Amino acid sequence: MRQLASKWLKTKALLHHPHTAVYIPETCLYSEEQLRMMLRRHAFVFIKPVKGGGGNGVMRVAKERRGYTCTYMENTYHFNHFKALVAGVSRLRIQRPYLIQQGIQLASIQGRPVDYRVKVVREGQKWVFRAVVARHARPGLVITNLCKGGTLLKGTEALRMIYPRRLATRKRREIADLTLRCIPVLERRFPGIGQLGFDYGLDPNGRVWILEVNTRPQ
Repeated sequence: MRQLASKWLKTKALLHHPHTAVYIPETCLYSEEQLRMMLRRHAFVFIKPVKGGGGNGVMRVAKERRGYTCTYMENTYHFNHFKALVAGVSRLRIQRPYLIQQGIQLASIQGRPVDYRVKVVREGQKWVFRAVVARHARPGLVITNLCKGGTLLKGTEALRMIYPRRLATRKRREIADLTLRCIPVLERRFPGIGQLGFDYGLDPNGRVWILEVNTRPQ
């Protein structure tokens, strides 16, 4: 069963298809100039390793009224100017390639962000849904990973805690339909994959975003 560690390769595959590209936050490989450009375009961004999981190495960077902030786990660092921010990010980074991703303000429960993991597995000629769950960040964190203290909720239950019942049902269906749309795009690009984990975020208006795709979903 084929596995693919690179978030960038999977993101690029989905960006090349018009029916999936519209769901991808703006994403690029990390560099100082790309970080400057992304912070001009977006209120905040996430910087994360191209390879890796469990929320390890993920940072949230924002431009503030005065300077910049970088949040890593429970700690938020303040920088007066851009060069200081870049130096701070360099100190926090694991020595490997990173991505910069447009920050999405996730809809929250009790003020803590929630995202959704959809796991699908190939059985013979068909792909079967194995799980649709929500991950609720623990207090003080901007990442939702269960290994970092996030709480597991049923996907539909979490949607109904945020949106009116009818909208929640519609969003559950939209996530499932989008998953089925993405699978053939990824299969054509990466023959031999047998399981996929899609991480979705929904903003307060209910817009669905593909945050990342894993070939080794937990």
